[in-house]
Amino acid sequence: QVQLVESGGGSVQAGGSLTLSCEASGPDFISGGFCMAWFRQAPGQEREGIAFSQSGGGTLYSDSVKGRFTISRDSAKRTLLLQMHSVKPEDTAIYYCAASPLWYRCQRNPNYWGQGTQVTVSS
Repeated sequence: QVQLVESGGGSVQAGGSLTLSCEASGPDFISGGFCMAWFRQAPGQEREGIAFSQSGGGTLYSDSVKGRFTISRDSAKRTLLLQMHSVKPEDTAIYYCAASPLWYRCQRNPNYWGQGTQVTVSS
């Protein structure tokens, strides 16, 4: 049992910034052994992974957000942040926090998902 809860979504003007947060909890969550990630899904589109955080500290980004978004975790590895800068209208989507004990699952089909939080970018 792993629970992931996102927060921080909302509306923002293009070019602005927004920070999303995800809190992980539950008896099956191992902070030192789980990777965590941010996915997003725009209306009518497939859910895509945009930022990934390895338990050891490494990070990976999709081309669509690289250089603009930053993923990070606190020292306990239970809080995941997504710092969004220079946002664009195409960033509008529901953003989901995800986690998995397996790196390859984290990149494609994580074991655990949050409820999602809406981010709307206006031009």
